[in-house]
Parts: sequence; C-alpha cells; structure tokens
Amino acid sequence: MTMTHRMLYILFASMLLSWLIIPGVWAEESSQVLAQQSMDECQKGRRAKDESVRVAHFERGRELAEKAVVLDEHSADAHFALFCSIGERMRANGEVMFSVFEYGRMMEALDKTLLLNPHHVDALSSKGTILIEVPGLFGGDAEKGEAMLREVIQKDPQSINARMVVARLCVERGEDQEAFDLAKKALELARAANRDDLLPEAEKTFSEIQTKLASK
Repeated sequence: MTMTHRMLYILFASMLLSWLIIPGVWAEESSQVLAQQSMDECQKGRRAKDESVRVAHFERGRELAEKAVVLDEHSADAHFALFCSIGERMRANGEVMFSVFEYGRMMEALDKTLLLNPHHVDALSSKGTILIEVPGLFGGDAEKGEAMLREVIQKDPQSINARMVVARLCVERGEDQEAFDLAKKALELARAANRDDLLPEAEKTFSEIQTKLASK
C-alpha cells in the first residue's frame, strides 16, 4: 500500500468511525436544516394570497417539521416549527374545521418547545397570545399570558405580535399612553421589516386604538 493510499484509508476510517460514534451530531444538523425549511414554508404561506397556495405551504412545512422532530426529538426549533405549521394550517381554515386532536397536537408541540427552551422568544409570544385569547374554562390565563408577552418585548426589540396583543389589553384597561406607544411601535416595526403578513393587523390595531382614544 502506498503512502497516499494509506493516508486515504486512514481518513476514510476516521470519517466512518465518527459517523458511528456520534450520529447525533449529524442528525441534529439535519434537524436544524429541516426546521428552518419548515419555518420558511410557514412564512411563505403567511405571505401567500391564494388560499390553496397558503395551505400547500403549511402542509409542506408540517412534513418538514415532523421529519425534523424524528431526527432530533430534543430540538426546540423543530417542535416550534411543527407548532407553527399546524397552527397556520388551522388559521387557513378559519379555525373552524380543526379537530380536537389537531389542537392538542399543536399545543403539545408548543409546550414541548418551551420545555426544551424556556427562553424561546417565538414560543413565548405564541403561548402568551393563546393564554390571553383562550377562555379560562379551556386553560386560558390572561395575567400569565401578558407576563409572557412583556418578557418577549423586553427580550426581542423587534417583536411585533407581542406589542399588538399587549396594546389591546392596555387600551381595555384605560392605559392609553402605553397602548398607543406599543401599537405605534408594532406598526413601525411591521413596515420596516416589510412584514406583509403582520402589517394589516398592525395597521388595524393602531387605527382602532387611535379611534378609541380620540373618542374619549
């Protein structure tokens, strides 16, 4: 065996050994890629205007997220991607035709995300919003949800959804200035980031708060 062949053999053997000893490293990398691809599909679906196109993106996102979870069950991003794809698919149906199983699967993925990473900003924002919007009879907790959203606002200067939701809570309590500031900032962020998926809601929230304050 020549020196070159011996070196190639050693290199191949080393690579093979690394694959056998640390398969989790390669699985984790693949899971991260799939999770990101799934989130990309969610984003494309949110921006799509045609309903069938939106649904196709969300279904593709779910397929990718489920593969990511299988590859790395301990990836918070993979579980959040699964939550996102299921949740957006439900919203595409107007949140009317979803099954109890689907809702449970969605919440399971969100809770798993926060269990693996309690500081996952997107998951905190989603959980906080759900706790506020869901009636207490079904597990809602507005006080806890608001605390989570305020934590998101502190941690993520670019957060849009958390600001909109808290702004609506503030105006209901008569905390006019904070409501106005939060809604205005959310709208500015949505415009600056070209968030076509969030801009209509940000404009509506700011407009409603302006109108409500002007009528006082």
